[in-house]
Amino acid sequence: MLGEVVEDTLGRLREVAVDDEVVGAHAESLFAGRLGAPPALPAARAGDASRPSVRARLPRRDNARVGDLRAWWSEGKMLRLSFGGAERTVFRARLGAGPVMTLLHGFPSSSHDWAKAAPLLSSRHTLLAPDFLGFGASEKPVEHRYSLHEQADLVEALWAAEDVRATVLVAHDYGVSVAQELLARAREGALAVELTSVHLMNGGLYPELHRPQPVQSALLDPEQGPRISELVNEELFVAGLGPTFAPGYDASGDSADIWAATSREGGERIGHLLIAYIADRERHGERWVRALETTTVPLSFVWGMLDPVSGAHMLDRIRERLPEASFTALEDVAHWPSLEAPGRVGPQLLS
Repeated sequence: MLGEVVEDTLGRLREVAVDDEVVGAHAESLFAGRLGAPPALPAARAGDASRPSVRARLPRRDNARVGDLRAWWSEGKMLRLSFGGAERTVFRARLGAGPVMTLLHGFPSSSHDWAKAAPLLSSRHTLLAPDFLGFGASEKPVEHRYSLHEQADLVEALWAAEDVRATVLVAHDYGVSVAQELLARAREGALAVELTSVHLMNGGLYPELHRPQPVQSALLDPEQGPRISELVNEELFVAGLGPTFAPGYDASGDSADIWAATSREGGERIGHLLIAYIADRERHGERWVRALETTTVPLSFVWGMLDPVSGAHMLDRIRERLPEASFTALEDVAHWPSLEAPGRVGPQLLS
């Protein structure tokens, strides 16, 4: 049975053009039984001279401005926040001065997605960028039902801890659904914080149009999902991310940072738990679409048009349903606008 799961996993990754050498090496390591325990810190992998990291083995062209992940963590703060009926440790970065801008990251990454755009944004705003529960440097409970509603509770708890009364809200991917729940609470008069404007990037606003990647679909399977989480390593993880970046963009540095944030404290082993957000979107889609389409909060959309998950096909629907909103179409960008084109994204968020 385990062999079938491995073969199925590798087959699904071949569908997204995984390099044969990478697949072969991973298959050999799996069948040799060298699964091992994940490292507590990403640096443990970086120091393994016998197996260079993906970052070390691939060329770098577009990554000169990739932020230092460890510096990002060391300059942020770990907070104890109460939400969802429990007290949790949550990482948040805070930079700059001025009106608050809250930055919500996507799946499967972390607040570090905003590192490239942060210097410009923090020149005009106080930036608050949390890692959601289960992501990045935040706590990663292994026996837990993760939900987008709980992540919205986390954001509200952070605002309370930081004494935020009003904020610009910026969200990408997974964070877009959290933003929709916050808009729904604002619509109901249940949000204590004023949303002064909302900027959304490449998220599944209309669940029926969302196109999950093959690995995401596999993780959703109740039997295969946990086993795939156990099998994933850096090479397979980075290969799975590959098609979500624009052709010709060197994502090696970005992908290595996303892996390092994901694999901190063994976080790659809970991918099958975190992927439940797709079912959350379907379950609460009507509520969140209604909140989006009826809100009085000013909306803008900064969209990577080459995104295979929520790209041009999603923006077409948004334009149809929200013609009065502001739109910026990034024709040569895929799923990761803040990573692929921070120099264009930053000014749009400040306009």
